[in-house]
Amino acid sequence: MTTITAIRPAPSRTRAFWIDRLRAGLILLVILHHAAITYGASGSWFFKATEATSVPLTFLAAVNQAFFMGLFFMISGALTPASVDRKGAAAFLSERALRLGLPVLVFGFLLGPLTVALASAPAGDILAETGRRILHGNFILGPLWFPAALLVFSIVLAIWPTSTGETRPVPPFAHWLGLALLTGHAALAVRQVVPVGATVAGFQLGYFASYVVLFAVGVRAGRNGWLDRLPTRSLWRSIAVGLAALPVLPAVLLSTDAPRFETGFSLAAISYASWEPLVALGAIAALIHWTQRHGDRAAAFWAWAAANSYGTFILHAPILVGLSRVLDALGVPYAVALPLSVAATALAAFGLTALLRRSAAVRRVL
Repeated sequence: MTTITAIRPAPSRTRAFWIDRLRAGLILLVILHHAAITYGASGSWFFKATEATSVPLTFLAAVNQAFFMGLFFMISGALTPASVDRKGAAAFLSERALRLGLPVLVFGFLLGPLTVALASAPAGDILAETGRRILHGNFILGPLWFPAALLVFSIVLAIWPTSTGETRPVPPFAHWLGLALLTGHAALAVRQVVPVGATVAGFQLGYFASYVVLFAVGVRAGRNGWLDRLPTRSLWRSIAVGLAALPVLPAVLLSTDAPRFETGFSLAAISYASWEPLVALGAIAALIHWTQRHGDRAAAFWAWAAANSYGTFILHAPILVGLSRVLDALGVPYAVALPLSVAATALAAFGLTALLRRSAAVRRVL
């Protein structure tokens, strides 16, 4: 995929190994996010071990949601222009259809029904229930909404070239702060039509304002080489803004009786829409700074992890659901089951992906 990702960086002697660390780390956040929902965070997932809501896990999921998928789109956007320029629009879209479209179909018609069966069918009926769902043509988009959306973004980029032929300098911090505030306004507007949590064809459009903005930022950054020369001072200012914003949303929600933040123009809704991009600004800056400061240390390991990250993203749902259900049946305490399910899912998904990618045909997709 791209960051999770469907776009491979062009071979280069100056390859940015920090991007490999970032891609692999983000995949772990995906698994953690879904495991948190499994064990008490507010949100939608195939299997929930408890219906009780955990405030700490909900806050963790909210912070994660503020930036992690947007960062996937940003890195994807940054890697896309070089791929389009190198291959041409037609070849680029052909590869995108294979690497993005095919996994969506495989998950939708095969792995998705399996995941639903793992989550809900009696243990002895899981395979039969999976078969029934496959035969009935049940299509489950699930987390594969990301490559589906990225395919749409890629098509738009390929037919709507954005290169001006001139290299632009990295914008100042004030530009990024202003963009974050505008993104919050855009998200609030979208949520008047599609509230947070509502889906349209499997897409939670209430979050898409930041996805579109960050993909566009990534494209511009990729064309101008911004990500490898972001000013340290701007990064630290962004991190400070994110840290300052963190406690604002909990304070607003806890001070309001039955706050409705999904839509409307309540204080909670306005705060949530504005809070997300500010937290994202800080979190993205922090992750870029952290991954870049280690140089090329352990480059071989991170290259391996990044190469297997897309497959891990595709495979993690049925693995996590199956493991979580087993741990739940065994009565493992949630405080133990959460980290155990994250670690076991990551090991199993990365390992299975590495095994599958021994096939040249599979490597063309994963």
